[in-house]
Amino acid sequence: MTTATTTHVATLADLAALEGQPLGTSSWIDIPQQRIDTFADATDDHQWIHVDPERARAESPFGGPIAHGYLTLSLIIPMWDEILTVDSVTMAVNYGLNKVRFTNPVPAEGRVRLSATLQSVEQLPKGGVQVTVAGQIELEGSERPAVVVEAVYRFFE
Repeated sequence: MTTATTTHVATLADLAALEGQPLGTSSWIDIPQQRIDTFADATDDHQWIHVDPERARAESPFGGPIAHGYLTLSLIIPMWDEILTVDSVTMAVNYGLNKVRFTNPVPAEGRVRLSATLQSVEQLPKGGVQVTVAGQIELEGSERPAVVVEAVYRFFE
């Protein structure tokens, strides 16, 4: 099992030097059927390609049940926390997503991890910085990522 590679800086001012640089890769996260079922219950999305393994194996073009795209995307939160640490940050917020593409289905029992590159760092008018990050949620055993995402975060000291 691969462990996370983390970028660690002391202050927000240190981020500017990292523009255009890879920040790291999270550790793998397992996607068991139980996690898919729990997500289906939380979101009321019980489409059979996610929650009916027998039917998915028999009828789905994916050969079995797959995780919801939004389940895979939501895991960016714990994976991102492993990639970048800024000691001086007292508050961080997810500001939004500029782009999301679900490029490869994640099968039940699959594993995913996040790799991220810092695209830009912008000073905010009332303090703090906004960072834009290019990320790929990789699917173990596949050359094609499960999700390609451009995420925006705001950090405050």
